[in-house]
Amino acid sequence: MKKIILFILITLTSLSLFAGKLRVGASPVPHAELLNLVKEDLKSQGVELEVIEISDYVTPNLLLDDGSLDANYFQHIPYQNKFAEERKLSLVAVGKVHVEPLGLYSGKYKKIEDIPANGTIAIPSDPTNGGRALILLHNNGIIKLKDPTNLSATEIDVIENPKKFKFTAVEAAQLPRVLPDVDAAVINGNYALEVKLNPSKDSLLLEDEKSPYVNVVTVKAGNEKNENVIKLVKALQTDKVKEFILKTYNGGVVPAF
Repeated sequence: MKKIILFILITLTSLSLFAGKLRVGASPVPHAELLNLVKEDLKSQGVELEVIEISDYVTPNLLLDDGSLDANYFQHIPYQNKFAEERKLSLVAVGKVHVEPLGLYSGKYKKIEDIPANGTIAIPSDPTNGGRALILLHNNGIIKLKDPTNLSATEIDVIENPKKFKFTAVEAAQLPRVLPDVDAAVINGNYALEVKLNPSKDSLLLEDEKSPYVNVVTVKAGNEKNENVIKLVKALQTDKVKEFILKTYNGGVVPAF
């Protein structure tokens, strides 16, 4: 009997230790950095935050769907919704945190006007960020789109291209690596920051804080009211996080709360 009681006590102790565990998948910059910033805040509330850094834009949602993650924090809502639709997943955004302004960068030219006719511009290969890149170029008069409100626009939707720029689609995480091989590239803010590009200083074009592409904390449908997830969102939407963003990222990350 004593052994049985001891086993039950050990089991309950183990469960209590892990009950507050929260596994969150995140891009290294700035998502993982912001999560690590609030780790101790969550620990004081009984939540043990484990940050799993993931560089690509596919794995975090798949791990969320199969239960390997409790939440992820790496994507904006248009991407989340498109991915969920294509993969038949049930994903829900539970909190807005920041915007990473998309920017046009070049390792060869200092001004957009210097990019030669027939030059090559690399853009993200995923549908939402690819459309977003083309909308950025449209909004700055570089090209003209048939419908600039279409978030899934592709090169087929370009109806005016005065300098006959060629667009090449590249997986978003690889865009900084191909920058030396193209005339310019439209790069997501987190990937620009990872290679020490300063969005406010190094970009030829940059989205502003009005961008609809707010990065969010995402969970699998049904987990929206998870107590630990709610605590996580609240911890990320504090003045502490806002001040850190403004001081750290040189305009490459903008608070959205």
